[in-house]
Amino acid sequence: MTEPNKLRDAPPLLASDLEGILLPEIWIAVADATGIPELRLTTRDVADYDELMQMRLDILRKHGLRLQDIQEVIAGLDPLPGAGELLDEVRRIVPLIIITDSYYEFVNPVLPKLGLTTVFAHALEVDAAGTIVGYRLRVPHAKRRALAAFHDLGFRTLAVGDSYNDIAMLLEAAQRLLFRPPANVCADYPDIPVVHTYDDLLRHVRAFVYANHAPSG
Repeated sequence: MTEPNKLRDAPPLLASDLEGILLPEIWIAVADATGIPELRLTTRDVADYDELMQMRLDILRKHGLRLQDIQEVIAGLDPLPGAGELLDEVRRIVPLIIITDSYYEFVNPVLPKLGLTTVFAHALEVDAAGTIVGYRLRVPHAKRRALAAFHDLGFRTLAVGDSYNDIAMLLEAAQRLLFRPPANVCADYPDIPVVHTYDDLLRHVRAFVYANHAPSG
């Protein structure tokens, strides 16, 4: 974990999760489109990422769902209401990198709707028939290591997440926020500040960029 004042004079950088922050949860959208309720489980519910993904892959195989089927659902997703305006405003004042435990094969269809913001994601393993047979992490502990690398490169970071898989990234950041997290995540990490609206999130981002302290009030 980086001490908040260690990089006081460094240039600011915002690192944000994707799903639940800027985009609807992809797997929930797939669950709703396919009528498979088990796919509604996300990293908000299951802390062990590999356990969650293996469960998802088993369900996809059982129901014969291919990558193309999922991409068709994703192509129909739009950013969450207000997310586009938030991105426009944020990019005016601070560099933004989206760090997600999703996959480039999932994210690429919606990148134009996110203003082609830089995204760090993982990769899927897909066979010749289009069946998803596995996944490859870009690096282990990718979110936390990205934040550590930004600090090594001389940046002062604010990280925003909403789920268990974001916690290591948040704790590594100089400042951190949970955005609309579920009650279980709040209960497990009560020391991480919580915001529920884009206006409040933007207020914290501006305070971080310009004043390097949490907003009052």
